[in-house]
Amino acid sequence: MLRRWNEEPPRAEALDRIKQWTRERFRLAHDTTILVSEIACGLPGCPPRETVVAFWTGSDKRHQFRIFKPLEQVVEDDLPPFWLKNALIALDGFECC
Repeated sequence: MLRRWNEEPPRAEALDRIKQWTRERFRLAHDTTILVSEIACGLPGCPPRETVVAFWTGSDKRHQFRIFKPLEQVVEDDLPPFWLKNALIALDGFECC
């Protein structure tokens, strides 16, 4: 996997773990693209850092969910259950959560 040259090993390991858990949880093919990123929010009521996960399935359907924790603090139980997979489909022009 490609990583930024200055990325710290614990952070890279957390990214890999979350991708693997997502692949297993949602029964995704080995070649399915999974993006994991951490974003910062300065708005009142937002967590200071949160993890966003996106993946694509057939017909270019994008699925997305957020975990209100920094990358390194995410555990497998933080991921949504498999049966919510279709509810995670991101609709164009609709920004949620």
